[in-house]
Amino acid sequence: MKLCWIDLRETASRDRTAVIEEALHQRVEGLLSDDVADLEGLPPTVRKVYLPREPAPGYVGNADIVLVDQRAGTAAAEEVRFAHPDVTVGSYVEVRDAASLDAACASAQADAWSLVAFQDPTKIPLEIVLAAADGAEGSIITAVRDVEEAQIVFGVLERGSDGVLMPARAVGEVTRLKRAAENGALHLDLVELEITGAERAGMGERVCVDTCNYLGKDEGILVGSHSKGMILCVSETHPLPYMPTRPFRINAGALHSYTLASDARTCYLSELEAGRKVLAVDIFGAARLLTVGRVKIETRPLLKLDAVAADGTEVNLIVQDDWHVRVLGPGGAVLNSTELSAGDKVLGYLPTADRHVGYPISEFCLER
Repeated sequence: MKLCWIDLRETASRDRTAVIEEALHQRVEGLLSDDVADLEGLPPTVRKVYLPREPAPGYVGNADIVLVDQRAGTAAAEEVRFAHPDVTVGSYVEVRDAASLDAACASAQADAWSLVAFQDPTKIPLEIVLAAADGAEGSIITAVRDVEEAQIVFGVLERGSDGVLMPARAVGEVTRLKRAAENGALHLDLVELEITGAERAGMGERVCVDTCNYLGKDEGILVGSHSKGMILCVSETHPLPYMPTRPFRINAGALHSYTLASDARTCYLSELEAGRKVLAVDIFGAARLLTVGRVKIETRPLLKLDAVAADGTEVNLIVQDDWHVRVLGPGGAVLNSTELSAGDKVLGYLPTADRHVGYPISEFCLER
């Protein structure tokens, strides 16, 4: 899980109480201010981070972490450590040139906490800092301007920064940041489903989802005719005769089918388009958001697959009627959809809530 720190310095005084309450409710990991008064009265469940205006503050209040500006030199940090032995001392580095980039790398290698702000929009300097800190025990927090930048920072060099510091200028921004951080560490509880029948379903439109990402051999997307039951459709990463592998593609199913997108929402395959997000899942339930690069909708013969879960939940998936369209079974078995028969086991997911415009809700809804 990526760490979320909120910068209170840009929060208007009239909104500060509400933003802090939202941050505590969302269980952010840190609140930062340059005024120790902002940190008074905060519960022990959140890290209180003090970034003083002067190099070596005489008073740090009840701060858990004090960040010393790198430009003040190592003497200032040692002075704070000596004066406040119960406080963790880290570094703040603003990267604006080669020298400050070197300082950020050194801090990331040695300090328990490194808060790094980058003057330029390129993410190359962050990549260098992350590479330099590979294997180091400390944590790197990157200053970002908004949730969109946070999502990028979470994925730099695949590892991403350990966390971000974002200003909260209005109520609601903390919640959006926390949701973005959680989307990078999703896990779904997959179940085994037993096939009960397979039959041809005539002609119709099926959807191939081409993502901007490489998919693993044990990874695909969850697709189903009903919002409460989906089957794990594998990507075209496995060799096939007559055609090359396409490790970015999932031949997913008929265009009416549900799949999972971001924010715990479902969407129809017909709604996917370039730039949208779709949730990829592996056989262990680890999930990640991928960017859709293209969607291909074409008329093809269709195959109806019916399955049932151990709790009796019925699941249906309609896919292209061709043997190269495959789903995943227990242990990562790759199963040709046209060869499935009653008694075969496949992997799936059973969302518990009904859906309205993709959002989970509590209401009566019968799908069949």
